[in-house]
Amino acid sequence: MQDVSAIRVLDAVKALAFVGDLSMGQPTDHSMRTGWLAGRLAADAGHDEVQCCVVKEVSLLRWSGCTANAAGFSEWLGDDIGSRANMLAMRPGWAGDDASPGSFGAAITPLAQIHCEVSGEVARMLGLASATQAALRHIFESWDGGGFPQQMQGGNVPDAVFLVALAGDIEIFSRIYGVQQAKVLITQKAGHQYPQALAQLALSRAAKWLDELEQWSVSARDEPLNTQPMQQSSAPEIIADVIDLKLPWMAGYSRRVAKASAACCARLGLDEETQRSVYLAGLIHGMGRAAVPNSVWNTPGRLPAAAWEKVRLVPYWTARAGKQIAALARESEIASLAYERLDGSGYFRGAEGGGIGREGQVLAAAAAWVALRAKRPWREALSTEEAATLLREQVSAGRFNADAVSALISNERDEYDGGVVGIKPRPAQVTLLSPRESEVLRQISLGASNKEVAKMLALSPSTVRTHVESVFRKLECSTRAAATLKASTLKLI
Repeated sequence: MQDVSAIRVLDAVKALAFVGDLSMGQPTDHSMRTGWLAGRLAADAGHDEVQCCVVKEVSLLRWSGCTANAAGFSEWLGDDIGSRANMLAMRPGWAGDDASPGSFGAAITPLAQIHCEVSGEVARMLGLASATQAALRHIFESWDGGGFPQQMQGGNVPDAVFLVALAGDIEIFSRIYGVQQAKVLITQKAGHQYPQALAQLALSRAAKWLDELEQWSVSARDEPLNTQPMQQSSAPEIIADVIDLKLPWMAGYSRRVAKASAACCARLGLDEETQRSVYLAGLIHGMGRAAVPNSVWNTPGRLPAAAWEKVRLVPYWTARAGKQIAALARESEIASLAYERLDGSGYFRGAEGGGIGREGQVLAAAAAWVALRAKRPWREALSTEEAATLLREQVSAGRFNADAVSALISNERDEYDGGVVGIKPRPAQVTLLSPRESEVLRQISLGASNKEVAKMLALSPSTVRTHVESVFRKLECSTRAAATLKASTLKLI
């Protein structure tokens, strides 16, 4: 299935931009609008076509590391989405305002490191230029050396970083405060976040650009954001892996849902095109999850009504993605049916019966089948037999398609171990990590600490630390999130 499900890099990038915008509490066209502005800024500043293409790619991917550090932001500030939205808008009173410079730097530096490493790795996996990768790996550095994570300064920072940061500020500040106040805020940041001369150029032309941008937004064409590298093909699994990084205990979940859905379709005798569409829908069905703070997902007990309403909108946001990513419109529609139920008790539409469609019924059953056998903050993993019994009861209650549930249960008897799907590594990669390193990586990818891994595997904490360091070295990573992303791509976990 993976061999026939390739999509354009542009469509993968747009999907990741959508997820990133939700993660940052921004409108879902923020990154696209920023890309358009950054392209104009780069061209008017005298940069060549190559650099103009780089800034477009960087604009669309600059938030692609947001899911990876969501857990850290949630632990630090409580609301990973709202806090980042307030940071971008420079709203007075956001949680970081009260922190001392030292404590702020200590908190933000590791989060910036995670974000930058994952964003750069995403660009590498998509086959984008080294200049795009480099800019993303330094996306939070600033002109005066006060940025993160390395406090690089001036000419040591790729120009694309300043171009994109300034374009992003124009988009956010003008939308929230109006053009005149946007100019005031940009003037305050000039010489610090980005070069003074670049800011002056933007200030002189921002109003004109914004007027033109509104006309482009109405037409919603891809062409101004397109680059030659983005016309290549990409494996769509990278979208799933980035989505799942938001919640460590969901590592690999979207891939497993996609795999189960496609296998179910095949067992039901559905054609290959349907199998492909449902597989892709399984990969992207969690896009809308980025709109819900981690604190909601990590709630151990019953959700309050307000939190539940946010969860109910997850498939709505997934459906919205199809409005912006035309090439994935059908798959986004199927993906948005993952939480509907045949009796109308699902969400967000409350669709029932034939209104869900065969593809949506298969995906809904597969998502539940995979989720039930994985541990969650509010319950332990169910065994295969317990999950099968529960789903059969749901079939009897009229909530799931009986044929789909039967196909799922009979199709996967030997693929689960302790509630986690056992994904076999590709033969070419099987020797990259030792069996023990693979097991340690699997556990830390699910959010376990070194001490927890040591207890689970009956090892000393120092031995676990040694294995983690070896994994990082072999995968050429320095953060757990990046190691998880890379290992997922290589099918090592």
